[in-house]
Amino acid sequence: MMVARTLSVALLGMTGAVVEVEAHIANQIPGFQLIGLPDAALSDAKDRVRAAAANDGCPLPAKKIVVNLSPASLPKQGSTYDLAIAVAVLAAEGAIEVDAIASVVHLGELSLDGRVRPMQGLLPAVVAARAAGFRRFVVPQGNEDEALLVPDVEVTTVASLRDALIRHGAELEPNPVEPIRQPPAPPVAESVGDLADVVGNPDAVEALVVAAAGGHHLMMLGPPGAGKTMLAERLPGLLPDLDAEQALEVTSLSSLSGRPVNGLLTRPPLESPHHTSSAAALVGGGSKVIRPGAAARAAHGILFLDEAPEFPTAVLDALRQPLESGSITIHRAAAVAHFPGRFQLVLAANPCPCGQFGTSDIPCSCTPIMRRRYLSRMSGPLLDRVDLQLRVNRVTTSAVRLMSDEGSRVSTRAARARVEQARAIARERLAGTPWKTNAEVPGSWFRSSGRRLSPGATAAIDRALERGNLTMRGYDRVLRVAWTIADLEEASAPTSDHVGWALFLRKSVAA
Repeated sequence: MMVARTLSVALLGMTGAVVEVEAHIANQIPGFQLIGLPDAALSDAKDRVRAAAANDGCPLPAKKIVVNLSPASLPKQGSTYDLAIAVAVLAAEGAIEVDAIASVVHLGELSLDGRVRPMQGLLPAVVAARAAGFRRFVVPQGNEDEALLVPDVEVTTVASLRDALIRHGAELEPNPVEPIRQPPAPPVAESVGDLADVVGNPDAVEALVVAAAGGHHLMMLGPPGAGKTMLAERLPGLLPDLDAEQALEVTSLSSLSGRPVNGLLTRPPLESPHHTSSAAALVGGGSKVIRPGAAARAAHGILFLDEAPEFPTAVLDALRQPLESGSITIHRAAAVAHFPGRFQLVLAANPCPCGQFGTSDIPCSCTPIMRRRYLSRMSGPLLDRVDLQLRVNRVTTSAVRLMSDEGSRVSTRAARARVEQARAIARERLAGTPWKTNAEVPGSWFRSSGRRLSPGATAAIDRALERGNLTMRGYDRVLRVAWTIADLEEASAPTSDHVGWALFLRKSVAA
């Protein structure tokens, strides 16, 4: 009788726990018992592993086999433990040395012919195991590009179970097979169009630049055809490239979502879910395997909700906690999963059900109570967390005549240069703090001694607070936007003009 041990990873959201796979073989009635809270897919590993080993020329012994997944109290899902289970059982039988696999993390599902299938979520699994102190990995050859994105680890890729055993010292003849590969990842579009395509609406263009420079949330209210979607689609092009940590996180989320990963994603993502999406589709969820939703996949990028009032109010309100904390926490009876939630929310809405309220050419057919009910689907607490709330009007004929005047429009390249310069100024000011953009900074930091603005500079928002036109949260958010505007103009601190412009960008919808 012998016990062999190797390692695998149990993923829960973006976090992972290293699982010890123990195999015990006894001279008793043949059988295969898998214990340690496996789900249905993992329980089927008994048959997959036995068939794969037999068809790959290294059959399991006809003895009593017990495999334990430790810690036994941790629920485990999926088929990615197959390779670890097969290697541990064959090591317990003596096909390879027990010490050769003791500190190696094995990841991958076995097909019935013995080949190793690529898996979802390999990147966050490797990152989690590396954080726990493990550096040696055996992964499917189809996940090679994904595994090599993690620095400071030793990755061995295998096409079959036989390949894995040979790498661990088994005396078997090599049998080359065609590896199972992932489909190629679709090309990532930089951005849809250029900011210079936007005609008229200079306030909206400037609000877009302010949102990009400070990482602020944005709502645009206006009739159909005013250019709200056009503006939102150009926002990702204004954002700078992701840094190394952000790129690894965004790529890990893409892997968890089942999207092919052929390289590190360096551009901010754009997620635009349909208004029929559920709360689970928006923030993440699942009864057994918890998957990231659109808000998590938009981490370090843009979550664009077009026709925002058409979303159910409960679905929109599910965003309130991520907007405040920058993280998404999903509770289930057996576990709690965490995903990053630091995204920029962009809302676009019509002013009423028919969309024509406030236009000069088409009369609105909605009553005041209909308009109020329509916009109240976006709750006050949600909108209080949106820094910029801008009214966008339809383009007039005078603006169309300026289309040939290139000097009157702002290109994406020029706007992005301004955004990068403003972010550099903010990073220098925030050096030594956990924040990178003005939108992340708590208002108490801007109101503390040494950074508190003069009464003359804050007079406009002080009056708005006294009159009840601003909440304290709104007061702090106006301050953040004012600092961003000052950074764009390379000013040392916001002036009354900067604060007044920030207040206009927040209150122009209510005006």
